[in-house]
Amino acid sequence: MADTAQYLNDRFQRFMHGIGERYEPFIRQHLSKVYMVLASTTAASAVGALVQMRGTFDMGMLAAIASLVLVLGLHFYKDDGKNYYTRLGMLYAFGFCSGQTLGPLLDYICSINPAIILTALTGTFVTFGSLSLAALLAEQGKYLYLGGMLVSVINCMALLSLFNMIFKSYFVQITQLYVGVFVMAAFIVYDTQNIVEKCRMGNRDVVQHALDLFFDVLSMFRRLLIILTQKEEQKQNDRRKKKQ
Repeated sequence: MADTAQYLNDRFQRFMHGIGERYEPFIRQHLSKVYMVLASTTAASAVGALVQMRGTFDMGMLAAIASLVLVLGLHFYKDDGKNYYTRLGMLYAFGFCSGQTLGPLLDYICSINPAIILTALTGTFVTFGSLSLAALLAEQGKYLYLGGMLVSVINCMALLSLFNMIFKSYFVQITQLYVGVFVMAAFIVYDTQNIVEKCRMGNRDVVQHALDLFFDVLSMFRRLLIILTQKEEQKQNDRRKKKQ
């Protein structure tokens, strides 16, 4: 056991040393701030979902409207070096409202199998951590070419969603869910490297960079929840048919 702990500690020290050699101190500091803000925004989202599920505070449709307004506000209210805490508050408010919009889905999942939430959360956390490390350890700027491709895929998915509102194809819906997971995974890699490159060029907008990663995490989590829920519903339906 002691040998294993020593081995893991050595590998961790080598990894940290590698990161230290690869990135300048100001980039490491910037990334630390971004991940701290991302974590606190995720916590705000969890609080929003929890109070909605318990009926303590439910914004209803106002949560979706507020989320849109806050995102637009963060987009147009650019960082000027003096409005950091105002924009940070807007980001936390967006996280809270995002949790509110996620609450009804989580409440429904709890009525089916609460373990789905933990599974989706674990999958999202492991995927985000692994892909973030892969992006940071990869050659600098190696995956930046993905940006244009990913935006094109997102646009195609948006058009398919509009058409599917009319045709209501189950195949299209399922395909979009699975493709969406892979697209969000690719966005994690792209956004991580993009943040590093922007930081090198002088853009150190912690709030915007944390928002980019939060979008990726939230979108992946939501899609995993829906996929796992549909699978669980199918299993339960199969059990009922066998009993009959």
